Amino acid sequence: MQLGIEEIASYIPSNKISNLSMKESFGIDDSFIENKLGVNQKALKEVGEEASDLCVKAYVNLTKKKPIVKDDIEVLVVVTQNPDVKIPHVSAIVHGKLDLSEACACFDISLGCTGFVHGLSIIHSFMQHNGFKKGLLFTADPYSKIIDKNDKNTFLLFGDAATVTLISDNPLFVTGKFSFGTIGKQFNELFCHGEFLYMNGRSVFNFSAKYIPLDVSAVLKRNNMTLNDIDRFVFHQGSKFIVDAISKSLKLSKDKVPFDICSYGNTVSSSIPLILEKEMKKDNNINLLASGFGVGLSWASTILKRKD
Repeated sequence: MQLGIEEIASYIPSNKISNLSMKESFGIDDSFIENKLGVNQKALKEVGEEASDLCVKAYVNLTKKKPIVKDDIEVLVVVTQNPDVKIPHVSAIVHGKLDLSEACACFDISLGCTGFVHGLSIIHSFMQHNGFKKGLLFTADPYSKIIDKNDKNTFLLFGDAATVTLISDNPLFVTGKFSFGTIGKQFNELFCHGEFLYMNGRSVFNFSAKYIPLDVSAVLKRNNMTLNDIDRFVFHQGSKFIVDAISKSLKLSKDKVPFDICSYGNTVSSSIPLILEKEMKKDNNINLLASGFGVGLSWASTILKRKD
């Protein structure tokens, strides 16, 4: 039995805040917004809306694309670092709201920007070991809950969204081998201690620019592939400056590196599946490389291959 990604759906809140309206208060210009951030406006969840609510809305959009028999879902995983409550896990709350079968395993993964790629490996292994055929991998990290509205480093960058990936034995794309890494000694360059998120933008950029090109080479080697074998490089959408720097380091053509957060912002663990949702449907995309990096400081990469 071969497992993989059958479908991806998403939910992006319609509530938006324009960064262009923030230029004077933060002392920035159009060039900073367009070339450094790459975010003209950010999506924000409604007041009182929680991670589980975003997951449910993504699931509703999934059912519009693919009929789902609820009793067929054998595992539900939620990637989030901003849960509804401390206890219980968000996946249990989502399970209840969706009224899924009682014979369904549920657990959360506390990871940020690398969460989707880690989550693919975890849910795939879990399902394979237990002989499961259908599972749901959600990403929902509403950073608006921990953002200081006066912090230029975070307020202008992060947006809210959720995605759900249907993992099944009828895949459109299957995963190759993975590559992972962590520099835990630098965790405090991007962390939340107390009420608000702190980010040392320069340190996070330096980390990404140094380690991600190396990891791309490593995961390609593990899969016996080269840069030329990849049709699209789907990097975590940290910022335009970061994605451009990684692309330049690897000497990638711009048409191979999608960047698409202008209208909603950096959505943390949802950024990669939001891009994949579009790229998977393009018939000329046979091999995709997905690479997440950030909180931890950590990284995770894999190859997604269209099933023949």
